[in-house]
Amino acid sequence: MTSLFDSLTFGKIPLANRLVMAPMTRNRAKPCGGATELMAEYYAQRASAGLVITEGVQPSRTGQGFINTPGLHHPEQVRTWRAVTDAVHAAGGRIVVQLMHSGRIGHPSLYESAHRSVAPSPVAAAGQCFTPDGMRDYEVPHELTVEEIAATVADFASAARNAVEAGFDGVQVHAGNGFLLHQFLAENTNRRTDAYGGSLANRIRLTVEVTEAVAAAIGNERTAVRLSPANPYNDIAEGDTDALYAALVPALPDLAFLEVCEIVARPVTRTVRDLWRGNLVVNPHATPDSFPATAATAQEVLDEGLADAVSLGALFLANPDLPARIRTGGPFNAADESTFYGGDHRGYTDYPALDR
Repeated sequence: MTSLFDSLTFGKIPLANRLVMAPMTRNRAKPCGGATELMAEYYAQRASAGLVITEGVQPSRTGQGFINTPGLHHPEQVRTWRAVTDAVHAAGGRIVVQLMHSGRIGHPSLYESAHRSVAPSPVAAAGQCFTPDGMRDYEVPHELTVEEIAATVADFASAARNAVEAGFDGVQVHAGNGFLLHQFLAENTNRRTDAYGGSLANRIRLTVEVTEAVAAAIGNERTAVRLSPANPYNDIAEGDTDALYAALVPALPDLAFLEVCEIVARPVTRTVRDLWRGNLVVNPHATPDSFPATAATAQEVLDEGLADAVSLGALFLANPDLPARIRTGGPFNAADESTFYGGDHRGYTDYPALDR
């Protein structure tokens, strides 16, 4: 029987165990998009994970969707991330960066340039964005031209090269949670009639092109993708989930690993497992009452053969030494939701380890 504590290798990334820290936005970066000393401490505290996946990091200026989120498109940002990767490696860990273009999720008031957010089609997202001026409705985004799409692909590849320069072990392309690549995948946000819209082959095109470009830049063995099938977050309605992922998954190139963020869609997760012959990570939420995922749930998906490793979010957020706690059967710190987004060290680096 496979254990959470068995080692394995993702491409060129060796993992000491099969517990992966899921990507979680924490909004504690510098206003310029650089990483901070506090972020280095936060990630290093969690280096006993088999693999750490960072919060979403914008690959370009237009990719930012939230206040105080980090980037990897400027030399100063690259320099500050080096302190994070050095700290994680010094603690014996492995860390990959998640590249996330937010697409239509954002607001001009977040940026000095006051630019409009971009998307596959000029369809505003329902809901509001937290801005320096308070909560503001999402605005109608700019529809990307074909030339701008090509530039976006190049931005992802450039950010991937910056990630390697910054010391990351790999890059995960975020193609879920209602952000740009997911917006191209979904029927309600993609109303294009060109080569990037309409048919399934066209709607998956950008995700495949971005993934291939990142793999060409840093190597397939250091490249990963995250999907979130059937996830309605950020006002997404895929329309044809089963057919969509049946088309997308086989079209992806060889990867270090593929991650599925499961949002009460276990049949789709099983389909992905059947279609994907490489390493698969699952963030398991099979039922509405399975949030947040637990250590027991993590072992169950390994026992079923559904995944090669399991990503956990809230448990890692609140328990920096989570593998040690799972080995001993707990106890587990409870996550303070009021400190999830923004702030200082409280609810970030002050969760106690077992030896404290």
